[in-house]
Amino acid sequence: MTKLLLIILDGVPYRNWRRLFGNLEGWVEQGEAQVRRMRAVLPSTSASCYASIHTGVPPQQHHIWDNADIRRVTYPDVFSEVTLAGKKTGAVTHSYWSEFFNRAPFDVVRDIEYDEPGGPITHGRFHTMHGYGHANQMTPSDHDLFGTLTRLCEVKGIDYGILHTCTLDSMGHRFFHDCAEMDHACFHMDAILAPFLHRWRKSGYEVIVTADHGQDARGHHGGTGEDQRDFAFYYFGTSSLPPEDHVLDQLALAPSILTRMGVPVPPTMQAKPFFTP
Repeated sequence: MTKLLLIILDGVPYRNWRRLFGNLEGWVEQGEAQVRRMRAVLPSTSASCYASIHTGVPPQQHHIWDNADIRRVTYPDVFSEVTLAGKKTGAVTHSYWSEFFNRAPFDVVRDIEYDEPGGPITHGRFHTMHGYGHANQMTPSDHDLFGTLTRLCEVKGIDYGILHTCTLDSMGHRFFHDCAEMDHACFHMDAILAPFLHRWRKSGYEVIVTADHGQDARGHHGGTGEDQRDFAFYYFGTSSLPPEDHVLDQLALAPSILTRMGVPVPPTMQAKPFFTP
């Protein structure tokens, strides 16, 4: 049985992945990982992408068009389908994911941490970034987030888990992407992720490391520019990906995850899965 973790580093453009994440690129160079380019839906806005990543349907269908439009999504999603298949799910993410795929509105006392065997999210650990702004990012330590996901793997025995962090997206909005601050931030993220990724692989998980969208030279995303939409997709596992010149469709991520885990794909997810045996 395939167990899988999806790691989403918010708002990193393709060019920064390929030039600044030396550990990830080292695993690719050594043949232990594969990397492809993936393209976000439109609008390439965070909440819109989150909803599409897990439902496999575009914003024009699920109707999450911006970050102020947060509510329970009604389409089948990765959490719901994995849970229906009798498996355990886990989430260490921004609270938007809990609202989209469990219940809304988010109650910080009730929903900051929960363990609900009926799912769709079996084990949820969330943060809100309340008070976020240019002067204060309000992002939790990524080291702590990686540790929390690892605990869900090793103590709760989750079969599918997602981790989402806004650190690099927030840094990009503040400093833009061609600067010493972002060079260091990407370098640091790559360094602290590496030992956890090694540990997850030793525990038997396949791992995807990717983004929700990119970000352009002025720290913007939401539109059609290549830097705003395109990001890297790293895969640690035994399946194969399409040829290197193939741009992966973000809408194919949800059905690809379900297919890889042996879970039936609902008819609402119409993009063709990209994993091959």
